[in-house]
Amino acid sequence: MNINEVSKKLSISKDTIRYWEKIGLLPSIPRNASGYREYSQKEFNWVYYIKALRNAGMSIERLLEFVHLYLKDANDLNHRKELLIQQREELLAEITKRQETVDYLTYKIDHFEEHVLNQYDESKGD
Repeated sequence: MNINEVSKKLSISKDTIRYWEKIGLLPSIPRNASGYREYSQKEFNWVYYIKALRNAGMSIERLLEFVHLYLKDANDLNHRKELLIQQREELLAEITKRQETVDYLTYKIDHFEEHVLNQYDESKGD
């Protein structure tokens, strides 16, 4: 599979994929005789995994640490697992904050007419 196919399947720009490879988030992608990247299922899975972690809000720095740990010692599961747990906790906290915002907006929408009427009545008092 070439970079264009990976880009389309995962809805990631080719530039982003190249950048991830350049900074070390992806292993070096094998190239064909013409010099074009050729993604096996293994490399495709790496791109998918990095995308999922980025979508979870993981910073590039934390991702680099995660990938470095994986490549340095694939058997050191505890530290990598801890990074994933930390990211999940941060994501859950973000979801909670967003839900509070949704709840507030829902309240404002549900009581919109009351607020508009109160503002109108207050302005008529002059």
